[in-house]
Amino acid sequence: MSDTAPSDPTRSTTTPVSADRPRPAPAPTGSDWTLSVADHIEFVVETVRDKTTVPVTKVARGVVFGLVAAAAGTTALILVVIAVVRLHVYLPFHPEGRRVWTSYAVLGAIFMLAGAFFWRKRAARDD
Repeated sequence: MSDTAPSDPTRSTTTPVSADRPRPAPAPTGSDWTLSVADHIEFVVETVRDKTTVPVTKVARGVVFGLVAAAAGTTALILVVIAVVRLHVYLPFHPEGRRVWTSYAVLGAIFMLAGAFFWRKRAARDD
């Protein structure tokens, strides 16, 4: 754009429409091309969505559900460990006896079973 004002302010900057200019051709009515183009655009958009958005959505959904399951599992494990440690208070042993060994035995059994499970699932070394 120029910083200077036009030399003649009464002069219009738009060009008049002349009758000799070519006009756009009317749309063909025989094959209904607008529906064809709209269907093709819809097909392309659906194809792109199916190849990009759908897999990303599945992965994101799996990550979110996995995190929720991990949080719920951790909470449940903590509550079970607390319950096992507090279990000795409610067992009907002799009031003078020491009842702490029962909670230690139960915790030891739980961790031993978990260790045996993970020991079985370990991968073999390539020696």
